Amino acid sequence: MSRNIGIPNVTPPNVKAEDCNDPNCPFHGTIRIRGKITKGLVVSKKSHNSVIIRFDYVQFVPKYQRYERRNSRLACHLPSCLEDMIEVGDTVIVGESRKISKTKAFVVLNKVQKVGG
Repeated sequence: MSRNIGIPNVTPPNVKAEDCNDPNCPFHGTIRIRGKITKGLVVSKKSHNSVIIRFDYVQFVPKYQRYERRNSRLACHLPSCLEDMIEVGDTVIVGESRKISKTKAFVVLNKVQKVGG
């Protein structure tokens, strides 16, 4: 039985709860999502149960009265029930949780469907 985590546009994967034995899965485990929800592009999937996402933002520079584009990278936990769906180059929704390891405090929630594709 998948749990509804209460975030709009995020649906649980079509995987049985017995197949996902990850305690850090927001749908089948015990971890809770609270705090920031953000979108990012998966740039690396080399680590076990982890992905690195990059998200872009704009920063105002007061001296020149202009904006500059910046990006930042986040290490995110990838639940075992979503592992087959997510590939490098996909846009994903991630949510903040408690610290899972030294660098991971976000969990991948869903893959963003591309419009028209």
